[in-house]
Amino acid sequence: MPGGGSGPRPAANCGTPGWHHIRTLRNGSARHATPERRTPFSDKNKPMHLTNLTLANEIGANSYLLETAGGNLLIDSGMNPKAEGGDALPDFRAAGDRDVQSILVSHAHLDHSGSIPVAMRHFPGAPVFMTELTARLVDAMLHNSVNVMTSQRDEKGIQDYPFFSHGEVDDAVDKWIETRVGRASEVLPGVHVEWFDAGHIPGSAGIGLRSGGKSLFYTGDVQFEDQCFCRGADFPERPVDVLLMETTRGATDRATHFTRSAEIERFAAVVRETFAAGGSVLVPVFALGKTQELLLMLHEAKESGLIPADAPVHLGGLGTKLTQIIDRFRGDIRRRRPELDLLRDTGVKLRSRKKRGPLQIEPGGIYALSSGMLMENTTSNEFASRFIDKTANSICFVGYSDPESPAGALLATEPGGDVVLDHRRPPVPLNCRVEKFDFSGHATREQLLEYACRLRPATVVLVHGDGDALDWFQAGLARDLPETQVVIPPPGERVELVRA
Repeated sequence: MPGGGSGPRPAANCGTPGWHHIRTLRNGSARHATPERRTPFSDKNKPMHLTNLTLANEIGANSYLLETAGGNLLIDSGMNPKAEGGDALPDFRAAGDRDVQSILVSHAHLDHSGSIPVAMRHFPGAPVFMTELTARLVDAMLHNSVNVMTSQRDEKGIQDYPFFSHGEVDDAVDKWIETRVGRASEVLPGVHVEWFDAGHIPGSAGIGLRSGGKSLFYTGDVQFEDQCFCRGADFPERPVDVLLMETTRGATDRATHFTRSAEIERFAAVVRETFAAGGSVLVPVFALGKTQELLLMLHEAKESGLIPADAPVHLGGLGTKLTQIIDRFRGDIRRRRPELDLLRDTGVKLRSRKKRGPLQIEPGGIYALSSGMLMENTTSNEFASRFIDKTANSICFVGYSDPESPAGALLATEPGGDVVLDHRRPPVPLNCRVEKFDFSGHATREQLLEYACRLRPATVVLVHGDGDALDWFQAGLARDLPETQVVIPPPGERVELVRA
């Protein structure tokens, strides 16, 4: 098994050869009913094609048009967090006159879900399937996105923003069809889909699909190792015709002797040393995934004596609302310590909504603030501008930092140098300690390559990675699976995956 978690396990055969029995979606509300829009028949002689709607081979606005014997599906509908205006959207026009009958969403990160209302507008009537928790999280993320885009329109004059309104989000949510990990459904006549825990963030799922005797498995974003919060992926190991696989960490070579426990101890040591110097610790975190991971990590570090049990942990930004949603599902998802309500049982300090003005810096505190890359107009960015000039303080990055983001600029700045965190404010001297940690929610490249080798698909499609990452996987697959077709789908081009 890859990694240190539960790893992929074969799913039980409950009727359909190699696939779980098809069951009705949970709860009898109209939103969970079988969609009325149906294709008239399944053409078993039709080959399987894929069109990459992402504007470039990168980690961007992930979206893929899949043509199967039973109909056409859109897999994910993201928004590129590094782009602005129309460049942040998938190229839905590349679908041409090919209609989409169903939309499948792997998880709630905006690079996979941020343009769902736009996709629903472009493909009216197509039902949208996702796990229950993902639906609740996407709802909150999209409403927050409306606020962010509106602010950017007013500040930067981006007239395309917002791409959708709060009302459109509410209307979209009412049309989503919620399912569960471990459950299968017929999303179109003859198109069977099953959801598997991806271990990436709460609610994330890999998607198995079978149509016209052909099968495809989409990893989405996956982590095979147990994290502090999420348990490792529970993926199937049965053969598939097509493996659609993320490649996020393809350009990253992790240290041979790396362990997550050792990385946690290194993080705790920085906290202790900072407190001893009379300083505080800022941890910029992504609101979804990293916030919950960090809260549980800090709680267990206190329980084990790695950091002082009375160290206050301050939480700010969107992470509070998302953690509340995740806590409500704690009995329904595969997570470590499901007995804990993170906001209630870990002693986290929440900022009162009635308070105005900047969050105050207190010695001996830990500040878990979003965003994770210190993006402008966020809680962490404003706080960092008042924080990093103090020599006793430390800032700890626990997630990905794009080189072109304020976090990337800070990491590239030498101690004592000036860094621009917000173009509206003057540069700030970097006097505090800066550390970076590997608490990635993505599988290592070796684990993903090993998984592909166990499935031995006829075709592997490489997505969700930059050029160096894609090149590493292409070379590794050519070496380890020489009979397998490896496809890096050019943006906008229709690629044949499986012949009829």
